[in-house]
Amino acid sequence: MKRIGLILGVIICFSCHKSSVFEEFISIDGQTWNYNNILQFNVNMADSSRAFDILLSVRNSGKYEFSNLYLFVTAHAPDGTSMRDTVEVILADEHGKWLGKGAASIFTCYYPYRQNIKFPLHGIYTFDIEQAMWVKDLKYISDIGLRIEKSDVQP
Repeated sequence: MKRIGLILGVIICFSCHKSSVFEEFISIDGQTWNYNNILQFNVNMADSSRAFDILLSVRNSGKYEFSNLYLFVTAHAPDGTSMRDTVEVILADEHGKWLGKGAASIFTCYYPYRQNIKFPLHGIYTFDIEQAMWVKDLKYISDIGLRIEKSDVQP
């Protein structure tokens, strides 16, 4: 089962990206992410008729000490409702090879958070992302991003 997750992680980290409607990265000061530092992404969604895929983006240094990254993701809809998830992003294979695309010593990995979903309300959706690694100051994470793209699967 772990091998299937690893293969899926490799495919996801190297996959081509469809038409993006939103993409933003937030830099982590000093590549040290304190567990109290909640990153917030505000997305204005006006199309309630089509489906979208949401991806989480992680940029890590080759010095990052773990092969994965746990995140708490809270999505807030314009009407005030919210949904919270715990997400594990696999960043390296069982041999320690980074799965993301690399430039110098920084690797970028895109991980699917939600696929083929609709945003039923027009307005601002807020996504809060926080690290959940049981480490107060998580070192060598340089940026966290959120990407929303049109899904290939439509109703």
